[in-house]
Amino acid sequence: MNKLIGSITTALILAGTSFIPFGVNAVAQETSSAVTAHKPPVKDGLPLPGFIIEPGKTALVITDPQVDFLSEDGVAWGVVGQNVMDNGVVENLETLMKMASETSMPMFISPHYYFPHDHKWQHEGTLEVLMHSIKMFDRAGQLDLTDFEGSGSDWLERYKPYINDGKTVVTSPHKIYGPETNDLVLQLRKAGISKIVLAGMSANLCTESHMRELVEQGFEVMVVTNATAGAVTPHYNGYEAALTNFRMIASDVKTTENTVAAMRAAYP
Repeated sequence: MNKLIGSITTALILAGTSFIPFGVNAVAQETSSAVTAHKPPVKDGLPLPGFIIEPGKTALVITDPQVDFLSEDGVAWGVVGQNVMDNGVVENLETLMKMASETSMPMFISPHYYFPHDHKWQHEGTLEVLMHSIKMFDRAGQLDLTDFEGSGSDWLERYKPYINDGKTVVTSPHKIYGPETNDLVLQLRKAGISKIVLAGMSANLCTESHMRELVEQGFEVMVVTNATAGAVTPHYNGYEAALTNFRMIASDVKTTENTVAAMRAAYP
């Protein structure tokens, strides 16, 4: 065991981070903390590669900024609403969109829609069954916007000036959680984007799945920790599960405040 701890410690030191081995006293541990929605990690024993916003190469990607997730009228509000409010997600997403608009940072929206033929699938995962049963993100059809305005699939009204500005790229819908089933990666590549500031809903499902696939596709990804939230039930906390993986997989994790400051600095 001592050899294992020594090896891990050496590797982390070489990676440029500090590591607190098992069994150290409580006083030393008080100087370290894990990432939270509103605070960055402090000496948590993991490398922090960092993320630099580079104009022309960096884009803001937002998953599912839609009524069903982010409004009291949405069908998922009962399980995500408290976490959305605690993290300030609705306001923080608007802050990011506003800054992207002011700086002309490219913005890409990856939405979630279900059409009638999607309800004929012969097998589904746990939350696919739930989403279909509560008619989450339902639309009349691919080419049919009947009753779309103000529905659970629509954007929040406060986001529409930024998303419907004629510059923002709205991709085809992802069907499960990740962008493997839509054209997000294609659109990013065609726009010359290699670095992603990621936010949106929901943390351990679509947002995390987008992070994973974008990293696998060779993009550098940073996640905005308080611009996402997850379902919290008596037995499971989707946000906490995602936060661990954001920290372990992404190049950096920042709050909205820190992200906006970095955006402003990158576009003087």
